[in-house]
Amino acid sequence: MFRQLLPIAALLTSTFLMLTAGGLAGILLPLRAGMEGWSPTTVGWLGTGYALAFTGGCIIVPRLVRRVGHVRVFAVLLTLLSMSMLMHGLIIDPWAWTLFRALAGFSLAGSYMVIESWLNERVTNSTRGMVFSIYMIVSMLGLLVGQYILPFGDPATQALFMIGALIYAGALVPTGLSNAQSPRPLTQVSLDLPGLYRKSPAALIGSLLAGIIAGAWNFLAAIYGREIGLSTFGIATMIASSMIGGAIFQYPIGRMSDFVDRRYVMVVAGIGGVAISLTMIMVQPTTPWVVYTLMFVFGTVLFPIYSLNVAHANDFAEPSEFVKISSGLLIVYGVGSMIGPQIAGRLMDLNGPSGFFVTMAISYAAYGSYAFWRSLRRASQAPSERPDFAIRPHDRPQTPETFQLHPLSEAAQEE
Repeated sequence: MFRQLLPIAALLTSTFLMLTAGGLAGILLPLRAGMEGWSPTTVGWLGTGYALAFTGGCIIVPRLVRRVGHVRVFAVLLTLLSMSMLMHGLIIDPWAWTLFRALAGFSLAGSYMVIESWLNERVTNSTRGMVFSIYMIVSMLGLLVGQYILPFGDPATQALFMIGALIYAGALVPTGLSNAQSPRPLTQVSLDLPGLYRKSPAALIGSLLAGIIAGAWNFLAAIYGREIGLSTFGIATMIASSMIGGAIFQYPIGRMSDFVDRRYVMVVAGIGGVAISLTMIMVQPTTPWVVYTLMFVFGTVLFPIYSLNVAHANDFAEPSEFVKISSGLLIVYGVGSMIGPQIAGRLMDLNGPSGFFVTMAISYAAYGSYAFWRSLRRASQAPSERPDFAIRPHDRPQTPETFQLHPLSEAAQEE
């Protein structure tokens, strides 16, 4: 295994550092916004700006890569990420932060694309599953480490913003000095959302709803933790608990969907999300260990649902359609990520912290209900006729914090 990882060690190191800074930004910015007295609705606009620019990056960045190459674009994007972090610390204004967060979203979209393109070029079919599993572990570990930087600084000062900017800048060093061969140029991927809906309605609508859930979580979970009285360390632990739950159950849920109609697994995930959300609304826990436990359980249905959508859509696809379908789902997911923070922010303004889980309960109810309705409209595909969820690179696990750009990066494989 070591020999397979050695050629991509620099790239994985850059990934770890980039997501460490991203994990710090993801928890620092909502907390600082709350300390400034900004309402959850205002914080929601940060999420909307981020998701809008991230989605735009899916379309624009490939053209930049085709013109100047992966390495140069990666260097520019990490520089922009570092600049964005510094500007958040220099200018404390909600509309300015929306623009800065949009810049970060655009830059992260391109950064993921370069990283995954590079990985796809350096692995073979026999090692792809192992390498991308390690890639996801490195990504998750970076996010966790970034969140736990927060307790070592004061969100009210500029120090943590400067630390985040330095880590973003440091992420360029390993890849910039690597002598590994650059990946081939990307090709453009056409989109056909009406055709995708006709092929797999449950996957398309499910991706929209998964985006709403992820968008609300990414930008308002920290606000929720602050409003129920958790410390900065407690908020970091709350978010980490959900990520651990998602990491543990990602594979079992995916494998379960190999043996039954995937829409039934989507229904179960929807029911689980509604049950946990209603529990949070009714119990309104403030004791840290109770919050951590419930968030661990919540994470089990928070992180895997997008991958279920991708797998279900590709069950009905020809091999030549994998890239187009996955790209379309990612765009729809990004649109949902713009909507989620707006809904959750307004409900939190009206109902306090419980408004956050009202959003989650409604979204999960819609997710599970639509999947069940579609299961009555079209017969399932026999499991023996479907590709394996667990080993296909198109379906590897997704995290809402970093919804991966594998459809675009793998476009290079179609050349």
